[in-house]
Amino acid sequence: MNRTVITYGTFDLFHVGHVRLLKRLANLGDRLVVGCSTDQFNELKGKRTIMSYAQRKEMLEACRYVDSVFPESNWEQKREDILREQAAIFAMGDDWAGKFDDLADIAEVIYLPRTQDISTTEIKELVSSVRQEKKQELLNVCDHLLTLAQRL
Repeated sequence: MNRTVITYGTFDLFHVGHVRLLKRLANLGDRLVVGCSTDQFNELKGKRTIMSYAQRKEMLEACRYVDSVFPESNWEQKREDILREQAAIFAMGDDWAGKFDDLADIAEVIYLPRTQDISTTEIKELVSSVRQEKKQELLNVCDHLLTLAQRL
């Protein structure tokens, strides 16, 4: 009997933490289906993504651990998705621990540890800090050029 595992996420800036999580999820069953948050749903959650839903979906579909991808449009759809996909296991990263225990009546609910030292948020923060440093360097150069111009 096939055991389907279902999970959800935004999967923006696809990185090794995503790959490792998807691999562990795939190893829990025979089939892994992924609900990828749509751009509109991320907006409602207050999340700003770098990559569009279509791009994130395409990357997930290219991952060998993922069997199919469907849009996650709202919080309430999970119960219906589990039933539609006939998922035996609902699994998420442990940053969601306890949040979906109410689904235990229709699927085994599992929370897996996240990959340490990598997250999309940290990548975005790093890029932002580099951008700020470059911006400050440019402002310093402009100030210096302005000072030189005033002397002439």
